[in-house]
Amino acid sequence: MSHWCQSLYETSAPQILLYGRALGLSHSESEDVLQETFIALMQKDDAPEEPLHYCLRSFRNKALNHKRSLWRRLTRELESHRWFERTNGESPQERAAMRCLARLPAEQREVIVLKIWNDYTFENIGELLELSPNTVAGRYRYGLQKLRACLNEQDYESLESSGEPTAFLDAARTVAER
Repeated sequence: MSHWCQSLYETSAPQILLYGRALGLSHSESEDVLQETFIALMQKDDAPEEPLHYCLRSFRNKALNHKRSLWRRLTRELESHRWFERTNGESPQERAAMRCLARLPAEQREVIVLKIWNDYTFENIGELLELSPNTVAGRYRYGLQKLRACLNEQDYESLESSGEPTAFLDAARTVAER
């Protein structure tokens, strides 16, 4: 593997795998597409001008082609409940956040993953997805609003299920305290 390609893989593979999950691939499908992408990159004589951008663009194209297969789509649907791989150390908040992220429309989920986990700017994401930065920013903003609403709903449900009385507002201050 050429030095630029190896370095890119070592620094970016986990984020690219997560991006594959945001595109609707299972973990193993993301790994397969990542491997195909890097095989193609290794066949290039020279490093592209922006290696990570080129890699993500190539990965996205290969992932979208991969998803078109009927059998793969059926497998993905059966496996959709496992959007993220679970670990023993996950907190209930992390599980709730993953559930909420998985419920987002694919376009919003894709932008959020690229922005947060890949540190891409709206301009970079726009170039990658062939969209205007304003469209990307809108998808990001609406996706975050939906995540907040979903997480607030999750918090309310967990409080409700605890059986404990909960006050959501502080008591009014007395006249002397004002």
